[in-house]
Amino acid sequence: MKQYDAVIIGFGKGGKTLAYDLGKQGKSVAIIEKSPKMYGGTCPNVGCVPTKFLVERARDASRRNFSGFDERRAFYRKAIEDKNALTAGMRGANYHKLADLATVDVITGTARFIAPRELEVQCLGEVVRVRGRQIFLDTGSKAVIPAIAGADGKGVYTSETMLDEAILPERLVIVGGGYIGLEFASFYALFGTKVTVLSHSSLFLPRDEPEIAAEVKSVLESAGVAFEFGADVSAIEDRGAYRTVRFKRDGREYACEGDAVLLATGRKPNVEELNLNAAGVELLPDGSVKVDEAMRTTAPDVWAMGDVKGGPMFTYISLDDYRIVKSSLEGGTKTAKNRGAVPYCVFIRPAYSRIGMTESEARAAGYEVAVGLTACAGFPKAKVLEETRGLLKAVIDRPTGKILGCSLLCAESFELINLIKLAMDAGLPYTVLRDMIFTHPTMAEGLNDLFSAVR
Repeated sequence: MKQYDAVIIGFGKGGKTLAYDLGKQGKSVAIIEKSPKMYGGTCPNVGCVPTKFLVERARDASRRNFSGFDERRAFYRKAIEDKNALTAGMRGANYHKLADLATVDVITGTARFIAPRELEVQCLGEVVRVRGRQIFLDTGSKAVIPAIAGADGKGVYTSETMLDEAILPERLVIVGGGYIGLEFASFYALFGTKVTVLSHSSLFLPRDEPEIAAEVKSVLESAGVAFEFGADVSAIEDRGAYRTVRFKRDGREYACEGDAVLLATGRKPNVEELNLNAAGVELLPDGSVKVDEAMRTTAPDVWAMGDVKGGPMFTYISLDDYRIVKSSLEGGTKTAKNRGAVPYCVFIRPAYSRIGMTESEARAAGYEVAVGLTACAGFPKAKVLEETRGLLKAVIDRPTGKILGCSLLCAESFELINLIKLAMDAGLPYTVLRDMIFTHPTMAEGLNDLFSAVR
């Protein structure tokens, strides 16, 4: 059994960053990754990077005059090939950044605890045993496969496996009306696919600002996306060249057809194979690893980072978890409690980004609320980008002027939301952004208009 200062299970953002940091300090590190296709974690391989690459290619596709669907398929096939080249390059770079360090061993195999801080790794053709003075869990999450007949059949995909499909479907049925489903709906519609979204909820984005949700729905419908709400999917039937998705609504049975079906029904922590009981690591009811504010688990000298510990499942949260773990190891004070508000983005066209509380959440929390609401149609940069659809909303604490939350549906909102986070974390009043001098023409100067509209 080989001994290490640190054993890291999972090659995600938090784990790989910690491995590099500890390795450069001269500590002996083993980083264990189940799949050679996942060096670097979800984001560069099957998540953020490939999907956003396809978002950009889809935008390009929407501006071209194809003579028929075969040309669209050829364009899409080339986009998938280029996506594969991009992810392969990033995967190789991530691998060598660690494997080339003399102090770091990259072990490819499936790890399971056999005792506290001791692991057995099933590698190709052999079993390796390792022990770590400290253990760090970063095994990420995986797609939830709903209990639907035929969900494991031909032509049925998750958000990960769909990215490997090189044939553009003429018709795509998406089961799930959350952010992942909407993002895929948006870019496949721009590629030219007829998209139908089956949402179990009777409401569209019920946790978001109603004005923004309505505009998001309008934008997607304008792109050709159809919605079925209150849909309780019961079966997916293989018809050879296509699939039939059966669902119930209000006691009546319905069906829709698609060449492919995408299951966008959420993600869950990836813990089943770890045998965490042997390590003394407890789980929460939702299946995530129980951690304190410093990312420590219930087992001594065992920490968890990223999706496996639940909460927001974003690569930048995994990176911030690394910062918290590093602070914990060094006796610092950074914790999950002082990371501030967490922004997130949905890369539809135009992009939708949000941070903090909605108006209804702020009022329910007892705040005296002021609200700013403005369309982006008049923004000069929106006209330059030819993306004039969209709506921006700000929620303000009236007595202090502090920003409680923002919802931005507009071009480049994924950049603007970072300015909002900075202002919120710094405790700045909204008037700073209202009166700020921005360069022109930029989408950022639209914040002058948004915060001037606060009433």
